[in-house]
Amino acid sequence: MSDQTDSGRRLSTQEAARVLGVKPATVYAYVSRGQLASRRDPAGRGSSFDAAEVEALARRSRREAAAPTAGELSVRTALTLIEPDRFYFRGVDAVALASRYRYEEVAEWLWTGTLTPGTRFTAPPEVLKAARRAVDALPAHSGPVDRLRVAVAAAAVADPLRFDLSEEAVLGSARCLIPTLVGALPAAGTGWAGDGRIARQLWSRLTPREPDPDALAVLDLALALLVDHDLAASTLAVRVAASARAHPYAAVSAGLGALEGPLHGAAGRLAHRMLVEVLEQGGAAPVIAEYLRAGRRVPGLGHRLYQGEDPRAGALFARLEGLDQAGPALAAAREVASVMARQGGLHANVDLALAVLTVSCGMAAEAGETVFAVARTAGWIAHALEEYQERPLRMRPSGQYHGPRPPRPMP
Repeated sequence: MSDQTDSGRRLSTQEAARVLGVKPATVYAYVSRGQLASRRDPAGRGSSFDAAEVEALARRSRREAAAPTAGELSVRTALTLIEPDRFYFRGVDAVALASRYRYEEVAEWLWTGTLTPGTRFTAPPEVLKAARRAVDALPAHSGPVDRLRVAVAAAAVADPLRFDLSEEAVLGSARCLIPTLVGALPAAGTGWAGDGRIARQLWSRLTPREPDPDALAVLDLALALLVDHDLAASTLAVRVAASARAHPYAAVSAGLGALEGPLHGAAGRLAHRMLVEVLEQGGAAPVIAEYLRAGRRVPGLGHRLYQGEDPRAGALFARLEGLDQAGPALAAAREVASVMARQGGLHANVDLALAVLTVSCGMAAEAGETVFAVARTAGWIAHALEEYQERPLRMRPSGQYHGPRPPRPMP
């Protein structure tokens, strides 16, 4: 029988099982997994459960049971909606938002649903010092994601509050982590006085050239556009880690690990090198022909989520038109896209547009990968925050065993 206490209505094990539509033994399994809290009855009549908590778990279970199961994992999110020709951050057109507000402001919108004009992220000196020391110890040939992974680990160790998964604590860590990642990267030149913006700090890590305001605005736009893009492989890795209640630094590390895969993070580097080849050859046709002859995919083209041009690419191309130094690389990219559109209907994606920026501003081939990783860290934090509000360990698919049937003789 249920009882009434000061903390609310309580249910017996049998009543909780009826609400959840499971056997009583399964109720205790929920308790052991941390999905449900129980309280021993002082009179020794068994355990009781908070009715509101049981009903909330039942609602989540019904929603998950109704979710699509056609071979792909479906995850509820209120962050990013992607349509055939555009995408949205919390219901607002993402291109319009990124074109009007700076990266930090777009990140805050994604995290909280509130715009905070003029917001700045600051790295605590002791955390930044630890991250720089760790990154400086790496071999000289280390790549950008290598450095970022090490910087995240060092920042985590330096943060005693990393295990606090409350929204306030996670957001505080995020606002410190992003500038720490940027500040831990080696400078590309002597550096220039900045104004504290992430785009300005990152610029000096990507190129020795002094930035003009228009070029810096393009980099800031790229960061804002790349903040999130639904459940890419790295974002799913972050949500799996957060589902296990890994702290935000560990969740970001999971994302960086997935980003290391050649099918996810290397596209910008490949597009950069292709554009350099086109400029050296004086045209796209011979370069494309060589790619196809070797059986290689032409980078920077096509996206499984868009029927036409990637809207992020369109926004960056439009802004790059205002940069005199971007003219040759922009023309080369459009020639590549034009040739491939005639051949197979492929359109430019954000990697090709980002390559125009990196080539025209004297950045290294891996600069696009760095921009992507720094930008997406904000999105990974947003997804971790969402996942912390879900049932723990919910991302536990069942394996389909295809091995030999037991019993087999002992080897």
